[in-house]
Amino acid sequence: MRTRTARPRLRVWLTRASLWGPVVLQMGVIFAASSVPDLQALPGGLPDWFGHGAGYALLGALALRAFAGGRRAGVTARAVTAAALLAVLYGVTDELHQTLVPGRAADLRDVAADAAGAGLAVAAGWSWRRLSPRPGKP
Repeated sequence: MRTRTARPRLRVWLTRASLWGPVVLQMGVIFAASSVPDLQALPGGLPDWFGHGAGYALLGALALRAFAGGRRAGVTARAVTAAALLAVLYGVTDELHQTLVPGRAADLRDVAADAAGAGLAVAAGWSWRRLSPRPGKP
């Protein structure tokens, strides 16, 4: 009898881990990059705002996937809003974290780039959900 209840719990835990694990991993990558004192320029001479936008676009997309439960039908206005808020708030805390790192400083332009990247990603997810043909419909 114990096995029957343990398997659904394990399945729920594995599902949550598969949805939220990538979000936490991306947050860790961002935190690690923010912890590097005197971080050098991006490869190829890409501007700083591009790195912020790309990193937070990925975070926004992963958060949207998690809030949507990994389902296209789960991409709702609530999931889009939650994903964007999570990414932007993490961007704010990341900038605050940088004030504690030697050679780094907080910059509102970085938060703006973070928000733009996250916003573009969740808007793309919302558009994909709204504009793509549904299975079984022409």
